[in-house]
Amino acid sequence: MKEILKAMQERILILDGAMGTMLQRYNFSEADFRGERFKGYHLSVKGNNDLLSITQPEAIAEVHRNYFEAGADIVETNTFSGTTIAMADYEMQDLVYELNFESAKIAKQVAQTFTAREPHKPRFVAGAIGPTNKTASMSPDVNDPGYRAISFEALAKAYKQQATALIEGGVDLLLVETVFDTLNAKAALFAIDELKEERQLDIPVMVSGTITDASGRTLSGQTAEAFLISISHIPLLSVGFNCALGAKQLAPHLEAISRNTTLAVSAYPNAGLPNAFGAYDESAEQMASQIREYLDKKLINIIGGCCGTTPEHIKAIAQLASQYQPRPFSISNQSTVNI
Repeated sequence: MKEILKAMQERILILDGAMGTMLQRYNFSEADFRGERFKGYHLSVKGNNDLLSITQPEAIAEVHRNYFEAGADIVETNTFSGTTIAMADYEMQDLVYELNFESAKIAKQVAQTFTAREPHKPRFVAGAIGPTNKTASMSPDVNDPGYRAISFEALAKAYKQQATALIEGGVDLLLVETVFDTLNAKAALFAIDELKEERQLDIPVMVSGTITDASGRTLSGQTAEAFLISISHIPLLSVGFNCALGAKQLAPHLEAISRNTTLAVSAYPNAGLPNAFGAYDESAEQMASQIREYLDKKLINIIGGCCGTTPEHIKAIAQLASQYQPRPFSISNQSTVNI
């Protein structure tokens, strides 16, 4: 905790870019996803990127290396879908601990190599905890609005298992990210808080929500300010937003939370909005020019990229951010909200 706080006070920290975008460049086949170990598996596993930490670990390590070389201070583990809830799609719930542990181990080994090379610039690993493919606040059945596909208790249990494996694998902090349903996030934060108390841990926690469209709200209907208030009971390192929107569209929502909290603020937007084919066309220079607004207004402490971003994007953002001082922030035993 002390090391990352020291770094954040000295400079704006750079988060990595998209893992999925980089893995698409490898064009892995079904056989590549399976590897030798899952050669005869009864379901298709192509698209299960988390599994690649077991079957293609060198590719995952290479992605981390590329982002560190581009200027990242923090890389995220390859664990966006690393819960029993999400892995049920592939009937791989039994692999959850191993997937998270190995992903953390790979990222940590790469981070340690870079830190040893440049001790003045320590590198960190964030354990990525995604939202799952279920929502606790809304019914998936329009004919039964009271139905829920998942319970708070089931989410908390799954998140606790994931967080345990990430911590034991060596992560430096935990990142509850791409929050589209704040109740899901609260289950993750409850599980992490319980784990920290049981093990007497002092591991920093970041939370990053998602404003889903031009309405300025999360999928579960909250404004940026409401989202901030909803998680204010948990001690956090940072709060912020990622995904769904490009840098330009995300700016007003970052302003909303930045002026209402003394916590550190993070942002990692997409490389613009997707085109008709679902791809992202915004160049590194275009994205960096939009992020300049964040820096000029002192909105952020941590900046990176989400969908469509690459090491080229992170390099441009890192070079720009190095010219600015970090936004003032404070950390206390309770999250501070000024609303």
